[in-house]
Amino acid sequence: MAEYVDANRLSVREIPRMLAKEMIVNNHYSKQWTKCSVALGLYYTTDNEHTFFEGKEEKLIGTICYGDPIGRHSGASIATSIDRKSVYELVRLFVHDGYGSNAESYLIGESFRWIKKYKQKIKALISYSDPMRGHVGTVYQATNWLYQGDNLRWTESWLYKFEEDGKWQHGRTIFPYYGTNDIKKMKSLVEKDFWVKREMRKHRYVYLLGNKSDKRMAMKTMKHPLLPYPKVRNITESEVIKIEVHKQTGVSS
Repeated sequence: MAEYVDANRLSVREIPRMLAKEMIVNNHYSKQWTKCSVALGLYYTTDNEHTFFEGKEEKLIGTICYGDPIGRHSGASIATSIDRKSVYELVRLFVHDGYGSNAESYLIGESFRWIKKYKQKIKALISYSDPMRGHVGTVYQATNWLYQGDNLRWTESWLYKFEEDGKWQHGRTIFPYYGTNDIKKMKSLVEKDFWVKREMRKHRYVYLLGNKSDKRMAMKTMKHPLLPYPKVRNITESEVIKIEVHKQTGVSS
């Protein structure tokens, strides 16, 4: 049975981006920081008296970070009524375990209220969940985001590994080393067989802010249809393909 945190013990406020960066790099599964415009912290009020001030001690237990959309066209791809500069992407979210299954949902909901109050030009949010990590966006579903599927990327992206039991590498990662990530070209550049698989497409979610009129207009001018929420049980692994490299040896006369 799910255990819920006492929301009266939680509070959300803006924190320095360097503090959020430290928490993300040390704790988030990606271990990577990214561009961030706004960082909010989730605080938990303990039963301990504060050492220096009157009142109970607080612990920073999570952070949510928003920034300009990473995809070049993402901000303009939600609705014709929403300007691309009026969109934030939820770029990082982390909450320590042990504080209740609703802690992340609480942080997301409070971040909506904070943005509406302090960043009134922002009319929509966008975020992605990665099925390769076993994620389908459950926390977005719990906080009523709109789902637009996993088929909005124009091109296929491939993952590579160069040992059968090796680590998968993204095509962007290997590009600087080979000057390409095209499978056919790679066959002439590497010395031995390698393996590829299609990168699973990320699930895209959007959340509309603004007033009722803004939301109605956005819903009427959506550029992509809304779809039913995906389920974890529907995640299917991509097929692994072995690329055999046949190097020809020259014979000198």
